[in-house]
Amino acid sequence: MANTIFHPANERGHADHGWLNAHHSFSFAGYHDPSKIHFGALRVLNDDIVSEGMGFGKHPHDNMEIITVILDGALEHKDSMGHTQAIHPNEVQVMSAGTGVFHSEYNHNRDKKVNLLQLWIFPNKKNVEPRYGQTVFAPEERVNQLQMLVSPIENNDPGLKIHQNAWIYRTTLQAGKTIEHKLHNENNGVYVFNINGSITANGQELNRRDAAGISLVDVLTLNATTDSDVLLVEVPMRF
Repeated sequence: MANTIFHPANERGHADHGWLNAHHSFSFAGYHDPSKIHFGALRVLNDDIVSEGMGFGKHPHDNMEIITVILDGALEHKDSMGHTQAIHPNEVQVMSAGTGVFHSEYNHNRDKKVNLLQLWIFPNKKNVEPRYGQTVFAPEERVNQLQMLVSPIENNDPGLKIHQNAWIYRTTLQAGKTIEHKLHNENNGVYVFNINGSITANGQELNRRDAAGISLVDVLTLNATTDSDVLLVEVPMRF
């Protein structure tokens, strides 16, 4: 029998640091909710707005797959692997932290805030060599269809690669349209994060920034009530 966990936008963790306005779908930093530790292998989904010229100073990560999706503005990334690069809307960045990496993240602009989504996914291999990837995804290729942003490193699916049997998709679904997604494995679940608009996900209504974790299903069906922008994260529920 299908299992659906509803995460309303207004029940997310929230921290306003002045330079950083952050919303946390799962327990993170000073926000702790024992019912929201993770959804399967998905550990973090942060919705951050960073003020002009501000950002996160140099800090370490290890043994985590970190995915950054830019919604508005631009984020400048610099890491100990030698990458210094700005990430813009319609671009996605992945970083396999593996044995350990240091990086910093700053608003690339001094006249505009940056809004980003950052996801952390537990890897299926530990202590791998750190790696980095970044790609532009054409927005027209996700209109009323699922655009694959991230896929497992072991297979030939499109998108950026991570060390986990997980897939991330984005779609801009027009009002009245329906799409279906068949899950890759019966042990997987899908976390649906509605960036904008109004949809139903297997019957669960989701408005702007609402989310639902859906498991024990073979197929996910999205129906758009209004024009919507949606992120899907399919992950193993046991890992």
